[in-house]
Amino acid sequence: MEERRGTQGGPAAIGRRELAVGLLLIGVFWPLDWSLPGARTAWLFFPLWFGYILAMDGLVHRRTGSSLLARDRRWFAALFPLSAAIWWLFELLNLRGRNWEYVGLEGFPPWLYFLCSSLSFSTVLPAVLVTAEWIGSFSWLRRFRSRGAGFRVDRWLPAVFFGGVAMLALFLLFPGIFFPFLWTSLVCLIDPLNAGRKRPSLLVAIGRGDWRPIVVFGLAALFCGFFWELWNSRSNPRWVYHIPFLDFWHLFAMPLPGYLGYPPFGWELFGLIHLVWKKTPLRID
Repeated sequence: MEERRGTQGGPAAIGRRELAVGLLLIGVFWPLDWSLPGARTAWLFFPLWFGYILAMDGLVHRRTGSSLLARDRRWFAALFPLSAAIWWLFELLNLRGRNWEYVGLEGFPPWLYFLCSSLSFSTVLPAVLVTAEWIGSFSWLRRFRSRGAGFRVDRWLPAVFFGGVAMLALFLLFPGIFFPFLWTSLVCLIDPLNAGRKRPSLLVAIGRGDWRPIVVFGLAALFCGFFWELWNSRSNPRWVYHIPFLDFWHLFAMPLPGYLGYPPFGWELFGLIHLVWKKTPLRID
């Protein structure tokens, strides 16, 4: 994954403008979110994270001469409603796990809670994808791709899929013990489906000796996770965690071991976008 730069006055200029707008949004809405009284985060989460998305997409544009937003604006826009739907799925699963909850929502009627939450959730997927493109633009990722002979993963797909079924069942039956399976079961369920449909798959990439999707999406989710936890730390409303056995060594509200859930979350997002779309404008090389 080589570093590439746009030409002066062309793509680089577009990247600079996008980066400037994104940083302006962050510079305005970050202080407001940490200083205004009342339930301000319900309204400020989206513009703050939209600023992050624009800034990161602008960085990618400056480095490579292209970006997700520039390549396909309609697809980029479609990521936002899909993102909201994906996170509502995790909210549904969390009704069983109860690993996080939101505080400071007093006085929010159900319709307003749904509206504000959906708007906030809509930024999750675009943020991880633009971060993945940024990480994927660095040449050091080349070391995670082998040029040797690969191996076929076809025979492993059923075992991985049914392993995902078992993990999801264990989570639903015994969430207090098997809560980490919330973040791994969907990876094992979705990736074999994508492989069987000849769509991009983490397993197939590994079989080719290409570990870049694993590394890129794992790091992208972890990178975003740091900012999710940082900006949440002084937000209102905000989320808090109830994680069995691991409630120690906190970095912001999240216990340090809890950050291990972010890489599988990134792999889930990789699987979900390719479950929805056979081809995407995403580039990580």
